[in-house]
Amino acid sequence: MRNITKRFPGIIANDNVNLQVKKGEIHALLGENGAGKSTLMNILFGLYLPDEGQILINGKEVTISNPNVANELGIGMVHQHFMLVEPFTVTENIILGKEPRNGLKIDLRKAEKEVQALSERYGLKVEPQAKIEQISVGMQQRVEILKTLYRGAEILIFDEPTAVLTPQEIHELIEIMRNLVKEGKTIILITHKLKEIMAACDTVTIIRRGKVIDSVKVAETNPDQLAEKMVGREVSFSVVKALSDPKEVILSVEKVTAVGSRGVNVLNEISLEVRAGEILGIAGVDGNGQSELIEVLTGLRKCQQGKVLLRGKDITNLTPRSISEAGLSHIPEDRHKRGLVLDFTMSENMVLETYFHPAFNKNGFLDYEAIDKHAAKLIEEFDVRTPSIQTLARALSGGNQQKAIIAREVDKDPDLLIAAQPTRGLDVGAIEFIHKRLIEQRDKGKAVLLVSLELDEIMNVADRIAVIYEGQIVGIVDPKQTSEQELGLMMSGGKRMIGGGNGE
Repeated sequence: MRNITKRFPGIIANDNVNLQVKKGEIHALLGENGAGKSTLMNILFGLYLPDEGQILINGKEVTISNPNVANELGIGMVHQHFMLVEPFTVTENIILGKEPRNGLKIDLRKAEKEVQALSERYGLKVEPQAKIEQISVGMQQRVEILKTLYRGAEILIFDEPTAVLTPQEIHELIEIMRNLVKEGKTIILITHKLKEIMAACDTVTIIRRGKVIDSVKVAETNPDQLAEKMVGREVSFSVVKALSDPKEVILSVEKVTAVGSRGVNVLNEISLEVRAGEILGIAGVDGNGQSELIEVLTGLRKCQQGKVLLRGKDITNLTPRSISEAGLSHIPEDRHKRGLVLDFTMSENMVLETYFHPAFNKNGFLDYEAIDKHAAKLIEEFDVRTPSIQTLARALSGGNQQKAIIAREVDKDPDLLIAAQPTRGLDVGAIEFIHKRLIEQRDKGKAVLLVSLELDEIMNVADRIAVIYEGQIVGIVDPKQTSEQELGLMMSGGKRMIGGGNGE
């Protein structure tokens, strides 16, 4: 890719970018949120057209006007959010839009054989007749990879592929990528996880604010250098914290059961406790009841049986506002769906849960002067980078949107702070900031419940780790006395810590 420039209103996403990828290598594209990595790859895959610059494949200039053209040129993309039809089988998803026919009918038999052969050749081990809704997230990702291979991809783009995988699945994915390269494929990996770059990649190109900073061989660099190039300053990877000194129980979850969207139990008599002055981390593979547990605690989902107590007060099935007012703050896992109103200003977003307090309204009318003053104070204190407090929330980068939510939730001075995937999709600089704030809350004597799919984060930040599997706590361990392997086993249901289960 030569001199690629792409502009959006008010921003240059790619500024004269040059990228060279060699055949048969795993090439990482590293950068902060909003650095322009995905934009660049969306141009290569034909989702955007560049304003300037050229693309050459095997030395020949090409124009990629849409993804079909990209597919014809041998470029495939495995998206961060899977593009799969849940009720369809693995095979039906893979052949969708490119079905082999026998006369007028789709030749499913032939397709299943092809899928089986591809799966075996690349060590993907998928079951061609399984339905998507019945297989794990890691398997779904393999289906996405097979979709690109079925269409004859020689260059595969992976967009943040490990965001939803267990440690074992990440290890398996790296093996799959190596197998693909052995077979002559070329891989471009969009990521901001330095550990994975060091483990899997040959070359890394670092992008900062739309410009290429450097391109280096992975064997000749280290995580500290990469982080500094990515953020533009030194970054501390170790989470510095004093030993916790847990006091009284703040949150008590007693044998809570809840039903999911398909009418089956997603929480099965789950019990746990979080104390003042500690961070309890909940580790688990996505889809094992973490989201539903948070919804029950915050009043967004009905609890069928059992009790939720906050400082001894029964808050089971109260309204979200009543629970918030009782002393619970919530950093939601989906900042766009539940954290912000994207078409409100930053100022309005800072009082979404408190606008009815006397401080922000006079005789039933919003006091915008007071709201603006409050928002300006929080935005400065939490270093939220925004052109103004009147800027719409949707105009901010993911990291700044997240900082704004944390500012609002911490400012409520809660007894319990629930942080769900607080650093999802954020770069090392923003992650460092958020971890400090969570530990600060703990040190002020607050209870923090941290729910995260990132094992590194759970191991570094939490004082105790509860592992959730199929809606139950299968063990509670001390991060200093466990390993990622042991946690991974518990997360996949392979091991239970007797005596540590269900909060005892």
